Amino acid sequence: MTKSEFVTAMAQHGAMSKAEAERVFQAFRQTLERALPTAGKIVFPGFCTFEVVEKPARKGRNPATGQEIDIPAKKTIKIKAGKEFTDTVNS
Repeated sequence: MTKSEFVTAMAQHGAMSKAEAERVFQAFRQTLERALPTAGKIVFPGFCTFEVVEKPARKGRNPATGQEIDIPAKKTIKIKAGKEFTDTVNS
């Protein structure tokens, strides 16, 4: 499912226009993007958890040349589905 298809489905389920659903989606995304770096973790009980995790620096290998390279440390986002959400998907 693409973002456009998701927004269309959200509009149908939420009894709103596609434009309103797009605004809701963008507001949700922007709120996550702004809040997650400072909060470190955002939990939606039963649905999912968004968490910032630090990946340490490591050695890697260039597949084309085989030369060893340094991969710097970085932050990434871990998303874990909640039990109720997982149960719904599996039923």
